[in-house]
Amino acid sequence: MAETILDVKGMTCPLPVLRTNKVLRGLSAGERLRVLATDRAAVADMQAYCRESGHALLAMSEEAGVFSFVIRKKAEDAT
Repeated sequence: MAETILDVKGMTCPLPVLRTNKVLRGLSAGERLRVLATDRAAVADMQAYCRESGHALLAMSEEAGVFSFVIRKKAEDAT
């Protein structure tokens, strides 16, 4: 399954989560979004966002100061 990539490197809180939410709204249920961010706050923010919105945070990693989050859109979008 292909995944959409959202590059929010250089953006600070709350922009990475706001942009993530906007892109996820345009995806179909079950599709994956990979978010690339450099803001350290994005780690806690993405975890909280996924927990509260019901989307699945499938993977999270960091390499050379870039955080990568793989999110699967929930089956029903009530937002």
